[in-house]
Amino acid sequence: MKNIMRATLVAFIVLTFSSVQAAAQQPGANATQLVSGYLLGPDDEIMIRAMDAPEISDKPVVIGTNGNITLPMIGKVKAGGLTVEQLEAELNARYKQFIQDPQVSVRVTEIRSQPVSVFGAVTKPGVIQLRGPQTLYEVLSLAGGPSENAGSILTITRRRQSGEIPIPGATLDSTGQFSSAELNVQEIIGGKNPAANIEIKPFDIISVSEASSNMIYVVGDVQHPGAFTLGGQRNASVLRAVSLAGGLGRTATPQKARIIREVPGSPSLNEISVNINQILSGKAADIELRSDDVLVVPTSSRKVFTTSFLPTTFSAVAAAAIYHY
Repeated sequence: MKNIMRATLVAFIVLTFSSVQAAAQQPGANATQLVSGYLLGPDDEIMIRAMDAPEISDKPVVIGTNGNITLPMIGKVKAGGLTVEQLEAELNARYKQFIQDPQVSVRVTEIRSQPVSVFGAVTKPGVIQLRGPQTLYEVLSLAGGPSENAGSILTITRRRQSGEIPIPGATLDSTGQFSSAELNVQEIIGGKNPAANIEIKPFDIISVSEASSNMIYVVGDVQHPGAFTLGGQRNASVLRAVSLAGGLGRTATPQKARIIREVPGSPSLNEISVNINQILSGKAADIELRSDDVLVVPTSSRKVFTTSFLPTTFSAVAAAAIYHY
């Protein structure tokens, strides 16, 4: 199941980066609250004003894809990579050859060069334009924060030419073009992991999982076997899972319970023995379940397990393991 999701994600990432680049060509964000130190970039629109130079004043100028602008009298000027203040200083120096006191000022009217795509379970998904250095928390806030149906997992994907993602566990995709890392949404929103609140780069993709994609399954002799969402939590304990399933059945043998866990990238499984009786009595530590784990509670009777709630993509090996004792 996870292999299928990964293959789909790789294709989706490529398509999304294309969409982000296309969106960068569209009319961008109003720049009235531009952060100090913002670096101008391709497709940004600026307005230039100069004393005694009406031929350049109050006319919109779009920075070219090579970062240059072309102006009367002075010709080509490199604007990309400069702050507004640096560009003003450069233009004043260049126009002094023709105007005694040019007094050039520059204003950014539209930001189009710093797109970040935020999608999934957020309040306002879409393309956001960065206004100078901004953190993951700040970008999530601009997207309205996680929605009510948000899951626990946030994924950041970055082009390799933008540098590595400075988060432990970041990995490259199969194409070698993108790196990605997973974080816990609540840790970011709650400020519990400051090191993960990294600076976001242009063309980054941020995805917040849906709660429905963050499930655990309880099978066997419990009152209400089924699939249960973890919501905003990354993990749930065995006792929590039993509680969600309404408690143990009358003929359950909880001392022989098992957790079935698929191994990423492998057809093999991990089967973890669980003695629920010992956990209940405090003689054993509770065990954390991960997303897609199956908790199997055996029965001492001939009762047939209900498994219709398991996803159709659930592997045949894992499904067979549920009935193996």
